[in-house]
Amino acid sequence: MNRTYIPGILAMAAIVVASNILVQFLILDGLLTWGAFTYPLAFLITDVMNRVYGVAAARRVVVAGFVTGVICSLIGSQIMLEGDGFTYAAVPLRIAVASGVGFLVAQLTDVAVFNRFRQGRWWRAPLVSTLIGSALDTAIFFTLGFSALLSFGADADAAISWAWAPAPFMLAGPEAPLWVSLAFADWLVKLSLALIALAPFRIIVGFLSPRTT
Repeated sequence: MNRTYIPGILAMAAIVVASNILVQFLILDGLLTWGAFTYPLAFLITDVMNRVYGVAAARRVVVAGFVTGVICSLIGSQIMLEGDGFTYAAVPLRIAVASGVGFLVAQLTDVAVFNRFRQGRWWRAPLVSTLIGSALDTAIFFTLGFSALLSFGADADAAISWAWAPAPFMLAGPEAPLWVSLAFADWLVKLSLALIALAPFRIIVGFLSPRTT
């Protein structure tokens, strides 16, 4: 492995671990978790690696993040929590599968889209790829993780059935399954961070590019 990839791999692993921890802490009446603000940084890391070192490097970083996520899910599935008279795994099966599939598909799509637009204006590739990747990640994660249209078996479904309860959309609109509001709030955060991340992307790429010859 090229040693220049190591900082990107470590950064991706750190983001995945931090997000898996911070997802346990709810904010805004449960609409979001603190992990929603750290996880989108994974797209920033992937795009920086893609711009500076190329597609192969970006894919290596994605694989490293995926492996780290799988390890976190395996650990989380063995941690048992108690609440409301029930004992349950910190990371339910559906959440583990949704997280892994969503991450891998969205990040690899991000890499492909970035490469398609890499010859345009400096901001186009990271913005378009992150917007598409983020939307794909949200759609895959919340559909696999929470949608009542899918079933992973009675026990797996029961672990996430709380998300099927009707609730005002975004706390104020017409009633919809709770997971729909969670998905929309998550996507709004990713959309906002995709725009904000353009500044650090420009700075980091400018710092690293002279070092690659």
